[in-house]
Amino acid sequence: MLDEGEFDFGAEKGSSMSELMEQAIHKVRQLSEPDQEAIASIILQEIESERQWDELFARPRSAEMLSLMADEALAEARAGRARKLDPNEL
Repeated sequence: MLDEGEFDFGAEKGSSMSELMEQAIHKVRQLSEPDQEAIASIILQEIESERQWDELFARPRSAEMLSLMADEALAEARAGRARKLDPNEL
């Protein structure tokens, strides 16, 4: 049984929450409501982003398009039109 204000995050998929997520939720509960809302918004945005990527990669043409893009990138590198990325230049 859940205490008042607690949520069963794993109920939809029939799985339990990971220990790391449990720790994160415990820490988030200690924050102010505006901070909790901000963190919840970030988490929900990340989940939606992952769903969109999954949907995109599930399309039949995605593998073909990724393969073509990889071939183009390799051709650019072989032709000397690519350079190593320096993280310090970002």
